[in-house]
Amino acid sequence: MKKKILLIIVIVLIIAGSVFSHFGGFGTGESADSQELAKYAMNMEELSIPENTRIIALGEATHGNKEFQQLKLDVFQILVERYGIRGFALEADYGCCERVNRYIHGGEGTVKEATEALGFTIYKTNEMGNLIEWMRSFNETAQEGNDLRFYGFDMQRTDYNRQYLLEAAKAMNLDTSKLEQLSDSLSLDDKEAIYSDIKEQMLAAEKGQDIDVSIHFADILLQNIAIGKVYEENFAEANGVRDKYMADNTLWILEQEERRNNHMIFISAHNGHVEQFGTYVGGSQKVMGNLLADTLGKDQYYAIGTDFYKTTCNMPTSNGKRVTHTFYSHDPLAKAANMNDYDMCYLDFSKIPDDSSLSKYINDYIYMGNLGDNPIDGLNGIIFHVLPQAYRIWQCPSLLYDSLIIVTNAHPIVVNQ
Repeated sequence: MKKKILLIIVIVLIIAGSVFSHFGGFGTGESADSQELAKYAMNMEELSIPENTRIIALGEATHGNKEFQQLKLDVFQILVERYGIRGFALEADYGCCERVNRYIHGGEGTVKEATEALGFTIYKTNEMGNLIEWMRSFNETAQEGNDLRFYGFDMQRTDYNRQYLLEAAKAMNLDTSKLEQLSDSLSLDDKEAIYSDIKEQMLAAEKGQDIDVSIHFADILLQNIAIGKVYEENFAEANGVRDKYMADNTLWILEQEERRNNHMIFISAHNGHVEQFGTYVGGSQKVMGNLLADTLGKDQYYAIGTDFYKTTCNMPTSNGKRVTHTFYSHDPLAKAANMNDYDMCYLDFSKIPDDSSLSKYINDYIYMGNLGDNPIDGLNGIIFHVLPQAYRIWQCPSLLYDSLIIVTNAHPIVVNQ
């Protein structure tokens, strides 16, 4: 019976794919005017950020390509040297990133251990290691108060958050007996009660200048519990809840940096999280970037999106292995960049006039590449290859981003073993 159902699904997808192909869904699509693109395409060194900006966000069209990981370092270096930014925040858990933060401040261990601490396989790469090592090297000669810091704004993992919460609680001489005995077998309600108790003890103690950081470990763990409950009750809403927490955590990070007289931070996540106009569940729940733009104002949140013409992407399978698959974005701007033989180019939308032929592609709906880190085998793999729109988004670039970095031929990440 299951085989028959699967066969029916495959047949439906093939028919749907054929219809989609009739309307131009397959192939690489139309191209913007390559000569016109050449007038406005810039190198990354020409990147400029508006004066009032407080958060600069860099998106990645895929989680499985070297170039998008390398851009984290390339853009961050420019922001550090030209704009004085000292805070970097990643789509990874706060506690995991605190482990990296301690490493870049001279902590023990190796850079390989630091990348592994981030938890996600996609970060166990030389590109991420290069970013971390550059930050550590910078800090070795930085004057006091001028050091770089590595933050995380996600809350999907608990180990390091729990470890550092316990460390902070013990330093404050709090009652940590329940926290020390906490096991994964406990119910979500029981875990919530233990984390809440430690947080209340910390609030009552109010000791030391790092109290906000200590409490934040508890907050991250409580967020993890809250999302766990949403998954149990209404799975469809979980992504929106996660983005709401990520936005809250990013604003907390901004506040920490502002206390150090640093008025801008740099964050990095998937395009789908940093975009300024995006929702989940039929438009009812806004993504992180949309929430940040609403809270700060459009003039204080600057989003840099990314796209590819062609990607050979490293993606996971359901059995834990990783494989590479090749896709095309169908983005007319990316196709024009490829026609110009650019490896990479940067488009600042504010510098492209309305009378340019590029304007219709920037300010109208087009297909752009969009790959996460979901398993690529089985039915998912069939869908991706039969229905190209499954790995593309139909959206207006200028609604999502202030600028766009195009990688014409993106190569797969190599995961360090």
